[in-house]
Amino acid sequence: MRTVELADRRVAAIGQGTWYMGEDPARKAAEVAALQQGIELGMSLIDTAEMYAEGGAEEVVGAAMAGRRDQVFLVSKVYPHNASQRGVPQACEPASLRACERSLRRLGTDCIDLYLLHWRGQYPLEETVEAFERLREQGKIRRWGVSNFDLDDMIELDNAACAANQVLYNPAQRGIEFDLLPWSQAQQMPIMAYCPLAQAGQLLQHPLLAEIAERHNATPAQVSLAWVTRHAGVIAIPKAVDPRHVQLNAAAGELSLSAADLQAIDQAFAPPTRKQHLAMV
Repeated sequence: MRTVELADRRVAAIGQGTWYMGEDPARKAAEVAALQQGIELGMSLIDTAEMYAEGGAEEVVGAAMAGRRDQVFLVSKVYPHNASQRGVPQACEPASLRACERSLRRLGTDCIDLYLLHWRGQYPLEETVEAFERLREQGKIRRWGVSNFDLDDMIELDNAACAANQVLYNPAQRGIEFDLLPWSQAQQMPIMAYCPLAQAGQLLQHPLLAEIAERHNATPAQVSLAWVTRHAGVIAIPKAVDPRHVQLNAAAGELSLSAADLQAIDQAFAPPTRKQHLAMV
């Protein structure tokens, strides 16, 4: 499987997402098993957030990591309203510290490998960076980064300590290719692509992806994942619970699309020719 350097470590270019996990207790065992299967297949990066099921997804990840924490590159995200150094009364602990400690308890670990600001909020970026740096100094996180930041946000942030930016990216949502992706590559800053399968909706029903998949003895989802990770420094984080889907996601890391495949995808899903507003879901 292709790998990407992220926060001073090499990780597989296809990791595991957890959006919508932790919402149904009856599904927890299957979700834990899926994440563990993914780890065993080499998808060592697991992405989660305190927002997902209001901590429920972090609990699923914690259960999946039990006894195998050293095999996982752990990513979690903090709500903007918790990404504050001084956003609480002076006599209390900063909101960022309390939020991070809640995540650590749910995850069953003492350190998060990469802690992301989920999206921009009310606090100045300088204050969020100050909070993240304090968490790093305390050993609660190894590195920090951002999510849903457009190019102007990254330029305003202007901080070499930022380890990654997580944004929406798939063949049907290519806006970042106009400016954000080239800038990130020039800065050698990895992009984490969420919804690389477009939430498994109409994108995977597109006849072109089915045609390309047939040529490669693959699935449309695998074609989309191979397309997303064709760029250096891009990591896809699809979510899967079905064991077969987990296996297929991992195998997509070995799929290489031809120049003709890529040209056909460009014709069906036109690359951007001008600046577009950063898409988010």
